[in-house]
Amino acid sequence: MAQEQSLRRSTLSTLVVMGSTFASRVLGFLRIAVIGAVFGGSGEADVVNLVFNIPNNLRKLLAEGALSSAFIPVLSKTIIADASGESSRRIVRLILTLQLVILLPLLLLSVLFSSQIISVILDFPEPARQVLASELFQWLIHYLLLISISAVVMGTINSHNRFLVPALTPLLFSISVICAILLLHDAIGVFSMAVGVLVGGVLQILFQIPQFRKLGYDLRLSFNFGDPRFKAVMAQWLPVVATASVYTINQQVSMLFASGLDDGSGSAVTNALTFWQLPFGIFSASITTVMFPRMSRQFAADDTQGLKQSLEYGFRYLIALLIPSALIMGMLGHEIIAVALQRGQFQVQYTDLAARTLAGYCLGLLSVGAFSFFQRFFYAIGNFRTPLITAAVAFVLDVGLALWLKETRLRVVGLAVANSVAFSVALVLMVVKANQILGGLNFRRIGVTFAKVALSITPVALYIYLYLERGGQWWRDGSSWGNLLRLAGAGGGAAGILLIMYYFLQVEALRTLFGRRK
Repeated sequence: MAQEQSLRRSTLSTLVVMGSTFASRVLGFLRIAVIGAVFGGSGEADVVNLVFNIPNNLRKLLAEGALSSAFIPVLSKTIIADASGESSRRIVRLILTLQLVILLPLLLLSVLFSSQIISVILDFPEPARQVLASELFQWLIHYLLLISISAVVMGTINSHNRFLVPALTPLLFSISVICAILLLHDAIGVFSMAVGVLVGGVLQILFQIPQFRKLGYDLRLSFNFGDPRFKAVMAQWLPVVATASVYTINQQVSMLFASGLDDGSGSAVTNALTFWQLPFGIFSASITTVMFPRMSRQFAADDTQGLKQSLEYGFRYLIALLIPSALIMGMLGHEIIAVALQRGQFQVQYTDLAARTLAGYCLGLLSVGAFSFFQRFFYAIGNFRTPLITAAVAFVLDVGLALWLKETRLRVVGLAVANSVAFSVALVLMVVKANQILGGLNFRRIGVTFAKVALSITPVALYIYLYLERGGQWWRDGSSWGNLLRLAGAGGGAAGILLIMYYFLQVEALRTLFGRRK
């Protein structure tokens, strides 16, 4: 009973994060829509999207990716072990100091050698685009420092089971970028994006500082790198960095491939991933954000049974949430992207390319989401070898398949399909290893959830198919209030059917919420 009540409290925290993330993703869509309307779907848009992806990918090494994965388990244990909070404060100061020591020289080198870096990372066929990308990179790279500091503050607050403020923080970033582009584009062109990104990075830090300080922390620096708990973070961070490096290189290789394909391919990948990130961020990232500190505390308390239940619980929820999300988004890709983006310089061919790329990524939505969740499980128990090996397998498969598929009729869509296949294989390896470590997962219960979900999405798929067949290709007309209503009819009807099926089949994701209300 106590375990069930604890899981329900985690469910409530997850809902808080999901709601905040949903609002953030909606603003993220508006941000992408503004970029598309102002810069189009190729040319300057390719430069803006691909250059921003460089610091955005690097943050996974020094921000909420690798560092947080190593930092949160140690901080969670320290919070339990030292009620005074002094040890926790010392760790946070050391982590902030480390980031400055690493990042300030890196930023200086990036500014001095920007053209050489861009020539290695991107491959625009036009020399003018390479030059523009190099100049924009000199500004955007500084976002890496800002988001890294923000991530430490966010991870610290989350470790104290406070989730609302960190979840709301990304809203400020999108608002800043939107305002900067709309207000400054005519004056400074693509560099309006840099202004928005940097101001947004500063705002994300400032917004979290009051709660950060309320919990007893500050931004003072400390160079006492001999602290044993700091060494514990570093001992975990280095292998996590190795794993995250594989992801970063993997994604950058995909962007390199995309920049060398047909015009607009880079923006198609960026736009497709933006929409793909909606269910991924709302469901997968939210569940992982809440369950990762929980699993870390359970491992620290030697609660193997609770740890096993948390892992199975999160996996079942991901199955129930991500499979229908992938189906709905994959089938309605053209309609969603057209309503959101197709206006101004963003034309029908860009919608089609982005929608087909999105469908390729949707094939692996569950695989990538569950892989990320299982990866955090291994980090929580101090196992860093398994995530590194499986990430390497995913990288080799992804690059190998991408090299082949991008030369077929699929072109840029092949990059998305390669990614989905690679992470599906890697997820299987993760599940097998977790099953061995925990002495057997409850695959029967997981299988029941999967079967209920499969049965539930069958009428959903039929409804969407018939709805689109009857309505025709209205998405070609682009963004309009009428098309927004048509999309709402398709998506709302699909969601309604899904909820009815989940209710009658008693899918756990819905049943737990009703149980909590009772």
